[in-house]
Amino acid sequence: MSFYDGKTFGSVTNTANGEVGAETLFHYHQQADIVWAEYSGGSIVRGSLIATVASDNSLDMRYQHVNTKGELMTGRCQSRPEKLADGRLRMHEKWEWTSGDRSTGESLIEEIAESSHVTE
Repeated sequence: MSFYDGKTFGSVTNTANGEVGAETLFHYHQQADIVWAEYSGGSIVRGSLIATVASDNSLDMRYQHVNTKGELMTGRCQSRPEKLADGRLRMHEKWEWTSGDRSTGESLIEEIAESSHVTE
């Protein structure tokens, strides 16, 4: 089953040391137990992530992006899904930069309903 394939997520909250913001959109794909996504928007020019899916549908991911300052940033993230009452997914994320100051943070992203975004 493709738990994540074709889903688009937007940022809800992020700690101050994160670069993902309200304008950042994540476009997820899944094949078997591998998930990958492209993301951009706000302070992120272009990014990508890759993850493995655990039996509880949580994700162990690595991410990389170039920000609007031209910096290449990398990190790792553990992401746990929560099914919302309307069927959408909310992802609870604990992340760590593997570049820059190597700080940690937490964020929430939520699935955007089909009717509220346009596919490129």
